[in-house]
Amino acid sequence: MFIRKNRFLLQVILVATLVVLTASAGSRSQAAQTAPARIIYIANGTLGDKSFYDSAERGLQRADKELGTQHKTIQLGFDPNKWEAGLDDAISDEANYDILITGTYQMADFMTARADAHPTKKFIIFDTAVDYTKCKCANVYSLLYAQNESSYLGGLYAAAELKLGKLPNANGKLIIGTIGGLDIPVIEDFIVGYKQGAQAVDPAVQVLVDYVGGNGFGDPATAKEKALSMYDQGANIIFQIASASGQGVIEAGTERNLYVLGVDSDQALIVQDAHPDQAQHILTSVLKNIDNSLFVSLQRDKAGTLPYGTTGNLGLVDGGVGLAYNDIYNKFTPDPVKALVKQAQADIISGKIKVNTVFGPEVSATAAATMSATATK
Repeated sequence: MFIRKNRFLLQVILVATLVVLTASAGSRSQAAQTAPARIIYIANGTLGDKSFYDSAERGLQRADKELGTQHKTIQLGFDPNKWEAGLDDAISDEANYDILITGTYQMADFMTARADAHPTKKFIIFDTAVDYTKCKCANVYSLLYAQNESSYLGGLYAAAELKLGKLPNANGKLIIGTIGGLDIPVIEDFIVGYKQGAQAVDPAVQVLVDYVGGNGFGDPATAKEKALSMYDQGANIIFQIASASGQGVIEAGTERNLYVLGVDSDQALIVQDAHPDQAQHILTSVLKNIDNSLFVSLQRDKAGTLPYGTTGNLGLVDGGVGLAYNDIYNKFTPDPVKALVKQAQADIISGKIKVNTVFGPEVSATAAATMSATATK
């Protein structure tokens, strides 16, 4: 009897211990799932460009504030020789991140070659896509933008302003320009949309094109020199697509008392406090809303609905791209031009206007539609 009682007590103790251990493990698992996501952002450039890289940083700062994430930004600078090694160092440091984020087409091959070696980690790459034919990359979400759509509106706007003839200080010529950082596909996608939009207003409009070259996105001095030359050739409005180099274009426009279209961020609002004179020469900006797209991606990751292993493409319909409509835009834009831009945006969204692109249609429409639905909440 004594032995049977002891056995019974021992069984009770063992069961109770298992229940406690299971509950403890479950609590630890639940805690791990609800712990703030630790994020490393690898910028193959530097912050302070008032455009592309700063936009991504704004989105991550917003996620820290509203979603409770904890992000760290590593700035690799503009020397391409440092990018692969910098990504290697960060991606190998598995103990210190849950999600690694990077962007631009130059990083796509590096990520394609590495993601499968880190299957327990998650990756978001923006403004480009990994090559899913060369890797499983089931842990990578690629995020593209239809920059050709927003730049169509930019070209349409610039040409319409000159065609109407009411823009102060304009020389009366239908000449606009654009200066890209480098002659690369994503910049070309901006340019083909810009040209198409301008020529929709008047096929005779002249579009001057140049590139900073070299350190294309970190050389404002060269960009300024090229912009001054373009203004001297008769351009009234120059669309800068050159990240930090674009500051040189803005300076040139201010000196010539002519006009600039900004890129990626609402650049007039960004420089307005420190340089109100420059802001008055930025008629609008062709937006690529990296900040919003990264925030929504992290929001969806937290909810468990981000479709890793796919590519999303955000356009006007998603709010992923657009134009900046601010006080300066309202000041310099007559009602007929506003109406023209508004109608063109509606026609692009409806499919009535097909915007030229240098890219194929291989992006995931499903991922884009899902992102669109979440972005509106």
